[in-house]
Amino acid sequence: MLSGGRADSDKTPPGRAARGFPRERSGSAKEKAMQIWVDADACPKVIKEILFRAAERARVPLILVANKPLRTPASRFIKALRVASGFDVADDSIAQHMQPGDLVITADIPLAAAVIDKGGHALDPRGEFHTQDSIRERLAMRNLMDELRSAGVDTGGPSSFSQSDRQAFANQLDRFLTRYGTP
Repeated sequence: MLSGGRADSDKTPPGRAARGFPRERSGSAKEKAMQIWVDADACPKVIKEILFRAAERARVPLILVANKPLRTPASRFIKALRVASGFDVADDSIAQHMQPGDLVITADIPLAAAVIDKGGHALDPRGEFHTQDSIRERLAMRNLMDELRSAGVDTGGPSSFSQSDRQAFANQLDRFLTRYGTP
């Protein structure tokens, strides 16, 4: 696991949390360097490319976790972790290895909830940060939709990934790294 030390401020600038940006947590002055974990099996290629550039620019460790081989650029900051095939194996690996303060990129709501419970930050590929409050709402909605689908109701699926989703993700990631990503 990649690590290092850095100090974080204990103050949250006014308005940050109101725009969906996670609040900074108080903690010890010396913490391990933040890492970015990616639930890479379902992550759009364009998001991975944004993350590759960001990891290099910010010099932040990026770990992509998948149950299939991944192509990653040669970089001391970018690693691919291949896990066994199976339901939620990649999610479980991320939840087990991530540390408080780490950023996890996932569209998986239960994984995002686990990340938040461990003191991490969860950002979905469409640019939405999850918080304690928003993740409870999302879990409830996910459970309702699962019940409807199991009852035979066609609930549709997510909308197609758009240019505005890509831009929202890039903007949120940039703001996050500006705040947390300096080793």
